[in-house]
Amino acid sequence: MSALERLSETILTRRSADPESSWTAKLLAKGPEKCAEKFGEEAIEAIIEAVKGDRVKLTSEAADVVYHLLVMLAARDVSLGDVLAELERREGVSGIVEKAAR
Repeated sequence: MSALERLSETILTRRSADPESSWTAKLLAKGPEKCAEKFGEEAIEAIIEAVKGDRVKLTSEAADVVYHLLVMLAARDVSLGDVLAELERREGVSGIVEKAAR
């Protein structure tokens, strides 16, 4: 099992945790909108570090983005498996062709 899969599973188990003892539970308790807002904030921070060219900070911010993406997905009952299945469906299809089909 990959680190991404373990993280996804941990996030799912934290949905029922006490928000006072778990950051993930606290985020999820605030609802999907707050989870989406936090994901957006982290994405912007990653963009800033990408523009600056700081690899270490970008790596750290990218990890935050992935975590908050998974939290946001969990808040809307979308699993990592759902996302991976969509990526597999798109595999081997040109991005230009895939976008035109939407």
